[in-house]
This record gives sequence, C-alpha cells and structure tokens, in this order.
Amino acid sequence: MKFFVMAKTVIKSLLRKPATRKYPFGPMREFFENSRGSVAINIGDCIFCGMCQRKCPTKAITVTKENRQWKIDRMKCIACGCCVENCPKKCLIMEPQYTAPSTEKKEDVYQDA
Repeated sequence: MKFFVMAKTVIKSLLRKPATRKYPFGPMREFFENSRGSVAINIGDCIFCGMCQRKCPTKAITVTKENRQWKIDRMKCIACGCCVENCPKKCLIMEPQYTAPSTEKKEDVYQDA
C-alpha cells in the first residue's frame, strides 16, 4: 500500500514544474514587503552621532565623528534593523537586496565630503 502512495508522489513530481529557480541564471524573485536585506546610508543626512554604533548588537558599525566617516562590516551585520530604528536623522534604511556573497572580509566605508 505504501508503494502506491510513493508512486503517486513520484509521478506528480515528474509532471510538475520545478519548485526552485535557476538563480543566478534565471530571473530573481520579488522581495517581500518587509524583507530585511542590507543596511544603506544617506551619508549627506548623517550627523555622525554614533547612536547606530551604540545600538548595534554585533558591533558591526563604526562611526568616526572627527573624520566624518561611517563604516559597516557586512560579515558581522545580522540585518536586525536596530540601527535603522534608533537613527535620530533617519538616514539609515533597510534595502531589500541582500549583500553579494564574498570570500573576503571587508568593510564598506562612507565618508562625508
């Protein structure tokens, strides 16, 4: 009896379209409305108060007020959104695109002119 149940499942699977996408060769799927991807900054609006640095649970953000520099270590960032919620100027946003995979550990540096 169990053989027939399994055979039915196998036949259904063979006749359907694949459930997966051929990423990166096929089209990307639409991101959900509240999906968390990566943190982005509008450096022109930043006052370099360091609130995002203090609220980051993984210490992925470094703010240097003297140099007017904002750094984020993408390997440490867990995309929790604490920095975005606590920014007083609302210059941080969560973009739906994820950070591209990399084998090298690097920091993204943003500097105000």
